[in-house]
Amino acid sequence: MSPEGKTLLNVVVLGLGFMVMFTAFSTCGNIEQTVIKSFNSTEFHGSGYTSLAIIYTVFSASNLIAPSVIAVVGPQLSLFFSGIVYSAYIAVFIHPYTASFYTLSVLVGIAAAVLWTAQGNLLTINSKDSTIGRNSGIFWALMQFSLFFGNLYIYLAWHSKSHITDKDRQTVFITLTVISLVGNFLFFLIQRPDPEPAPSDASESLLPTDISDSTDVVPSQSLCSQALEAFKRSIQLAMTKEMLLLSIPFAYSGLELTFYSGVYGTCLGAMTQFGEGAKGLIGLSGILIGVGEILGGGVFGIMDKCNRFGRNPVVFLGLITHIVAFFLIFLNIANDAPVAPEEGTQMQAFIQPSVALALICSFLLGLGDSCFNTQLISIVGFLFRDDSAPAFAVFKFVQSITAAVAFFYSNYLLLQWQLLIMVLVGFLGTVTFFVVEWAAISRRQDSDYDSI
Repeated sequence: MSPEGKTLLNVVVLGLGFMVMFTAFSTCGNIEQTVIKSFNSTEFHGSGYTSLAIIYTVFSASNLIAPSVIAVVGPQLSLFFSGIVYSAYIAVFIHPYTASFYTLSVLVGIAAAVLWTAQGNLLTINSKDSTIGRNSGIFWALMQFSLFFGNLYIYLAWHSKSHITDKDRQTVFITLTVISLVGNFLFFLIQRPDPEPAPSDASESLLPTDISDSTDVVPSQSLCSQALEAFKRSIQLAMTKEMLLLSIPFAYSGLELTFYSGVYGTCLGAMTQFGEGAKGLIGLSGILIGVGEILGGGVFGIMDKCNRFGRNPVVFLGLITHIVAFFLIFLNIANDAPVAPEEGTQMQAFIQPSVALALICSFLLGLGDSCFNTQLISIVGFLFRDDSAPAFAVFKFVQSITAAVAFFYSNYLLLQWQLLIMVLVGFLGTVTFFVVEWAAISRRQDSDYDSI
């Protein structure tokens, strides 16, 4: 197999591994607050929103050490062991206890930082400047099939249910745990890419070999040096002008991640106006979010090869798509739906609630999210190719800390305020993304940027 074919295969395997693993974990996150509300036990007093807030808080802090872990362990083993922790978190719901639930929330936060930094590192290792956009789109589209398969299962299992029994919960989470474990082992199919010819100028070298070749035996002192250097580089990159500007779209991606992956499904399940099948709408909504994500990742992965205007048009499309979705959700969903009890909300929306309109909004949420995330992954890999692990750690640090804040305030804020926050941050983040992209174009005029 040619070197380019091997790297493309690695990207596909990486996407498939994330697809299978997040078929389980994304579905878990989408339904956990609804499941917890239905869980009848005096032994358990947890909150799905609080758990996710803990995960993303620890996730944000752990991103500071994730590059060090990857420098020592290597990206492939980092993916596997992080995935095991994800599987353990899902398994907790088979029979939840408050202590184990929140303990695993902390551990998943640590694992998530390592997992996503390793993903960015591997994606960059297996890409060139001319293929980073395409590979970002391929990875994103494959991963987002997880929303389709997992939520299809939830819809078929729960579409006629108004209450989730213990047997329903256990059946679903045993299945999701097994699926997650299968995804973890797919990461072992990723091969080390063939080394490229040594460039004449040392400054043109790609990723440091201490990360991509971390399976070699090196003295422990060298490993410590690698870990410390990776940590220092993360701090340095976070202070650069480009990263400070990109931190706002990073933050927006965290806010809207919280909304589409947890809050919106809870809102649909709380709408008594949707009838007894409202719980099943959580799965159907997740399917359509996944369709939007897959369509966006696939289309923008292809468009990236022929778009001569850079990444800005795609990000602008994402903003417009989300604003339309937020406005329709504001009209269609009751204002207290995010904080309603298990029995649901009796508050009226501004219009007669429509299931079809709610599901259209699900699709728009997924499509807009894919616009932002494919371009954020692409620009980070493009601008910080020589420091991909620290750069993606900074990306995930900002994204996760804002997601944690959003999951926390989702326990208290009415729907209108959550939507307003996202609109304001999304608009500002789009503007700052434009600034970084224009600067990248002006600096790379003599490169093959236009072919990316």
